[in-house]
Order: sequence, then C-alpha cells, then structure tokens
Amino acid sequence: MSELDSGMSKTLHNGLEILELLVAQPRGMTLTEVADALGVHRTVAHRLVRTLEAHRLCKRDRDKRITLAAGLVRLAEPVEQDLRTLALPVLEDLAEKTKASAHLVVRDSENEARMLMIVEPRMARMHVSFRAGQVDPVDRGSAGLALLAAQPPVSGEREAVTTARRRGFAVSYGEVVPSVCGVSAPVPGREVSLGLTLFEIEDEDELGRIVCEAANRLGAQL
Repeated sequence: MSELDSGMSKTLHNGLEILELLVAQPRGMTLTEVADALGVHRTVAHRLVRTLEAHRLCKRDRDKRITLAAGLVRLAEPVEQDLRTLALPVLEDLAEKTKASAHLVVRDSENEARMLMIVEPRMARMHVSFRAGQVDPVDRGSAGLALLAAQPPVSGEREAVTTARRRGFAVSYGEVVPSVCGVSAPVPGREVSLGLTLFEIEDEDELGRIVCEAANRLGAQL
C-alpha cells in the first residue's frame, strides 16, 4: 500500500487503502479486519466503509463481509473504453497475420483475469471463439501466465510463469479449454496481456515474437 505524506488527505488515503485491501481479498473482509489493517478504531473504519458503500464502491454481504461493488466498474469504464479503442487495430492486425483469434485480457483481482475483448480473423477456415467478459484463474492459461510473468518473481510460483518471464511470452496447452492453446505477452506498463488463442502451435518462438511485437506496439500507445 502507498505511503501517506504531509500533502495528502488522511481520510481519502484510508478510504482508497480499503479498496486496495479488498482487491487483494476477493472473498471480502470483516470490519475488524479492515480496522486492523488500517491501524484505526472500528468506529473510524465503519465511517469509511459507509462512505464507500454510499458511492457503491463496496458492499456488505449477509455475513457482514465487505467486498468490492459495481460502482468501481462504472468508474473504470472510460479507462477500459480507451484501452479497447487503442487495442482494436492491434488485435485486428494480429488476428489477420496469424489467422487466429486475438485477445486482450486484464487482471481483475489477485486471483482472476478477465477477457476484455477478442477479435476473430476474417476468412479463416477455423478459429477459436470466446466470450468477452469471461473470467478465469490468473494462474491458468497463457493470458494469466503472461500477467504473472510481468510481476517480480514470488516464492512457489509455477515454473510456467518463470519460463514466461525469461522468454518474454507465455504458452499454454489446454489449461482453460481442452485442446485449445494460447500464446500471450504482457503489455508494458499495464496489468494487461495480449495474445492468441488457437488449436495448435507449430512454432512457439515465432508466434511469441509476433505477439510480443503486438504487445509492445500497444504499450507504446498507452
């Protein structure tokens, strides 16, 4: 979490810290856990949470656990729309060059990655089709592995993540959908990956090179 300095609002800082805590805890937190994490009294934590609830940025379930709420999606929409606009021509070029479905995936939480958009090739005899909005575990499939590979190494990480970090791109076989392969690379400077979904991979290095070029092209525009 970020450090508070003298030029910052402590109340706003604590409210944003709560949102960051909830991102890392997709199953939610109790009010006591929030207060302890912030180092504040439960009464202070309660007021902060109530304010965030009023703006639909967090909510409480039947067990009183606090989780992120749909208001955050509304705030993120303009950012994601800009990302989609810039990514579309890159994905279209990638799909046509490889005759495979090109995808853009964002990290939704500590444990999940979400398909933001997918572009299918024109005139291809056969291609893999996915639904935008699909959520998968971040440690399964080339898109999620590429996201993890863009982060510093952590103890106990999958060998596939370590390999992807070394190669600059991730490759997976049948991890999300049986018989479907993926090649993905992280977009520099963002928790976003870009890649291909296809039925077979003839040359990992060549596809990896093409995907990395596309990811770097998009990163240069962001």
